[in-house]
This record gives sequence, C-alpha cells and structure tokens, in this order.
Amino acid sequence: MIQTTPRTLSVPGANLYYEVTGSGPVLMLIGLPVDHTEFAQVVPLLSDRYTVVTYDPRGFSQSAIDDPDQDSTPELTADDVHRVLAAVTTEPAYLFGTSGGAVTALALITRHPEQLRVAVAHEPPLIELLPEADQLRAQTEDVYDTFRREGQGPAWLKFAALISPNFDPADMPALQTPPSPQMIANGNRMLAHSLRPTSFHHPDLEALRALSERIVVGAGAASGGEVANRTARELAARLDLPVVEFPGHHEGFVSDPEPFAAKLEEVLRAQA
Repeated sequence: MIQTTPRTLSVPGANLYYEVTGSGPVLMLIGLPVDHTEFAQVVPLLSDRYTVVTYDPRGFSQSAIDDPDQDSTPELTADDVHRVLAAVTTEPAYLFGTSGGAVTALALITRHPEQLRVAVAHEPPLIELLPEADQLRAQTEDVYDTFRREGQGPAWLKFAALISPNFDPADMPALQTPPSPQMIANGNRMLAHSLRPTSFHHPDLEALRALSERIVVGAGAASGGEVANRTARELAARLDLPVVEFPGHHEGFVSDPEPFAAKLEEVLRAQA
C-alpha cells in the first residue's frame, strides 16, 4: 500500500500543510480555493508513477496564516508553492493547477521557470482576458460586496450566476447537513481574500509565450460556455497553444477521477 506522508512548512506569514504520496518524478496538484482533500480520488491513481504532492493554500483548512486579513494574490501563492516544491525536490517538477490554482501555476512558471518541467493550467479564471472584462469585474465586485453585507449564502448565489451563464438557483442542491466550521472558514477566506486577486490577475503573456513549450492549457469537456472554460480558451489563443480537453466539468478530477487522471498522465508523457 502506498503511504501518504503529512508535512508542514513554515513560510513567511504562514505555516503550510502538505502531503506527499508515492514515488517517481514530482507532480504537484494545486487548486484555489480548494484544499488537498479535493484531489483525494486522483492521488491514488497517479502515485504509483509520480511522487504526488498536494497542499492547503495559506489561510485554508490546515495551513494557518499569521494575518487573516492578508489577500491571497497569485504572486504570494506562487511563492508558497515554490517553497513547498523546493522542500520536496531539487529537480524540476510537474505542476497541475486548476481554477485559481491554475492562475498560481502560471505565476509560478513566470517567476521560477527553472523549477517546472511542465505547468498544466486547467481553467484559470482570468476574466481580464475576455471582451466583457468590465462587466465580469463589476459582477465579481458585487459578489464581494454581497458577502460583506449579507454573508455567504447570497454571495454564493451571485458567484454561481457569475461563473455559469445558464445558472438556475433552483438547480442548487439543498444541503443535507450544515456546513462544517472549516467549510465556512474556507468560504469566508475565498470570498473575502481570494476571489478578487485571482480573478483580476493580469498574467505576463509575453513571459508565458517564451515558455509556451512547457505550458499546457486545459478546459473541461463538459464546461463549455462557463467563464473559466472561456478564459482557458482565450489564454490558449493568446499563447498560440491548443486547448487540451479534460473529462468532466470544472472539477472533473472529482466527478470523473479515473479518466481525468489518465488524461493528465497522457498530457505529461507527451510533454516529457
């Protein structure tokens, strides 16, 4: 049985929790605002061929933060991932980033290109790349303001409408159990300190073009028309790269773990 080793790393302003599973070349899986548990189904599918690293971003779940009012900027989270990877290996690593984690991955390869063999950016929500950026920025600010005024419930409804144009509140499943204190804390962290810095990030497209042979842009096969899918496709066009479709929606690694892991391995083999 492949063992998972939990570890912590002290970094400026935070104490990061991460896990290491398996053996082989290092592959780190990151998301934002999700923590390491979101990858629980794909880690066993990859850890017989890779040393799989997952972590909790600063201020989320088990990664304590010194200043709870500190924003999670892509530059800051990229520095955290840089430090975790440096603690695990001295060799260039593979990095898969999804959603806000994809924005982190792009920031990391821009700042530390020597540290990565390949960066897979799966549906980075870079709204500034889209023609209607002004409208999306205003909607994002409204989500933030709604959270400050009314709390998470109304804010999540507006966030869902922001990311999916066809969103119908009636389609939202009713909670069978109340959210845990950790879920509430992570939601507060995301809405107050992660949403805007991540969504409003301007990637260094010139630097990314120079590194494009080591960048893969991914999009969900079933998330067409959603904002993060569209921003992924726009990013690929700006970098003159193809879009690699991964199984499932925005979180295909949760809904379709086996085909998702197989596709990721295929992509990494092709880039090796």
